[in-house]
Amino acid sequence: MHNVSLAFEAAWKVLLIGLVLGAGLPTLFAFGIRTMAWGQGGEAEVHAAGTSAPPPHPGGRAIGILCFALVVAAVALGIAYIVLFGLGKELSFEHIYPTIQSKD
Repeated sequence: MHNVSLAFEAAWKVLLIGLVLGAGLPTLFAFGIRTMAWGQGGEAEVHAAGTSAPPPHPGGRAIGILCFALVVAAVALGIAYIVLFGLGKELSFEHIYPTIQSKD
């Protein structure tokens, strides 16, 4: 019975990471696209026909850039993890920021 609980615990972790990276990053990217349109205002934003276009929102562009930066950082960390593994190193997350360490 102990093996079954270990298997469910591992499956839960894989599911969570899959949701965050598999669906979360594209969702975050799409949210960044939408907030950039919101930040642009005008014809980039959806509005009723025959009404004046909404004004630009300064916070929209900042939120969009933050979303894109998070997606790029996640992709860069993934690539670094793969490359470092091939070079016999590892990417450690023991501190607040990732560090490169030798495999011991």
